[in-house]
Amino acid sequence: MSLDEIKDVPVRDAPEPDAPDAPAGPTARTKGGWSALRPLLLRMHFYAGLLIAPVLFLAATTGLLYAGSWQAERILYSDQLTVDRVGDAALPLGQQVKAAQGAAPDGKVLGVWPAPEADATTRVIMESQGLGEGETLTVFVDPYTADVRGQLTTAGDALPLRAWLSEFHSSLQLGEFGRNYSELAASWLWVVALGGLALWIGRRRSRKADLVVPDRKATGRRRTLSWHGTVGLWAVVGLVVLSATGLTWSKYAGENIGQLQDRLGGATPSVAAKLDGAAAGGSDEHAGHVMTEGMEMPPPAPTADVGIDRAVAAARAAGITESLRVTLPAQGKGYVIKEADKQVPVHLDAVAVDPADGRIMDELRFAEYPLLAKLTRFGIDVHMGLTFGIANQIALAALAVAVMFLVVWGYRMWWMRRPTKERRLSVGRPQPRGAWRRLPVTTLLPLACVVAVVGWFVPMLGISLLVFLAGDVALGFVARRRAKAA
Repeated sequence: MSLDEIKDVPVRDAPEPDAPDAPAGPTARTKGGWSALRPLLLRMHFYAGLLIAPVLFLAATTGLLYAGSWQAERILYSDQLTVDRVGDAALPLGQQVKAAQGAAPDGKVLGVWPAPEADATTRVIMESQGLGEGETLTVFVDPYTADVRGQLTTAGDALPLRAWLSEFHSSLQLGEFGRNYSELAASWLWVVALGGLALWIGRRRSRKADLVVPDRKATGRRRTLSWHGTVGLWAVVGLVVLSATGLTWSKYAGENIGQLQDRLGGATPSVAAKLDGAAAGGSDEHAGHVMTEGMEMPPPAPTADVGIDRAVAAARAAGITESLRVTLPAQGKGYVIKEADKQVPVHLDAVAVDPADGRIMDELRFAEYPLLAKLTRFGIDVHMGLTFGIANQIALAALAVAVMFLVVWGYRMWWMRRPTKERRLSVGRPQPRGAWRRLPVTTLLPLACVVAVVGWFVPMLGISLLVFLAGDVALGFVARRRAKAA
């Protein structure tokens, strides 16, 4: 994959080709196939790489930091995450929750994550004053002694370091506005990767090995191009996966993807935890704050409660055993107990437990998920570095480093194409304009329709592409005016 993969000829002392942007000529559409499509791909790949590369480099840098955050938080927060001594048997969860409430009396307990490993602590998740949106207070309790090991502000399962790096990767800590940067990177990454793949595979070469192994005998720009193309070839599958999964989290494209997934019957299901007789949306205690004739008051919070230990015992008896996450009963709902082991083979089953008598009200097995929901779950977890554990995180780090090198190599090739005889400062030349005129109408019209549909479905791609086209047209107009004046 190259930023400017024009046939390798001695061009460093070539004259500036950007003056009169000549059209493709009267026989532009007489040839079809790859010979007609390649110049268009070259120009697209050149401008996409030139203008989007800084965003991709930034996303790769922040992604590299996030990939290392899993191991970093285990070291940084080892006191909170692990116990000093593994005991013979863990204390009841109820006793551990009371210890956490004693350490944070102002917090309201929302859930409990029992220690997933023998040397791990139990996490008690609380709602507390002064926290930001999506943040909770987590109290870490020694399951053998009920000693509180510490308190941290968390976001989901992410401790402060990983939560900050995750937000930095997705929005540069700039809020909703900053999310546009990550969506722009994800929108273009697959385009640049697949376009570069086509250019690299379609390139003429004397040895087939040069397709997959860098040419060590090459020098100058050819050597840089060889490394750029082969590394891009090995990384392309991972880059496309990162792009696709990143778009599922995005604001605009993510909404379209979610709607399409729902229409295709691939929405992620959830376990039914509503108690018998509970009103719809029973979690809202006073919806509307107005009672009219014929309306019924929402049922009060359940008074009878078998307790968290019996609820967990019932869930374990139903086969929910790996990395449990317990959500305490809310208004009109029972216990929700889920598995959270996302490493292969995954354990993501869930049950709802009636707090009155401890019976299982509903079960949801991961095997019952729709195929699209499973693929979405796998894709997101791979993007986060969860599915294959540390191997997954190493692969993410390698992809991030690969993107950074690809960007540097691309800019280097662009710089090496600059004319050097003229004294004025100049840069590398792009592929000449008019490449689209070489395409036959039978190829051009379907291609334009596909681009329009993809641009609508992935708005950041469509909007930025229109901006690029407008800028290119303006530059072409200026070049023609200068040519006429000359």
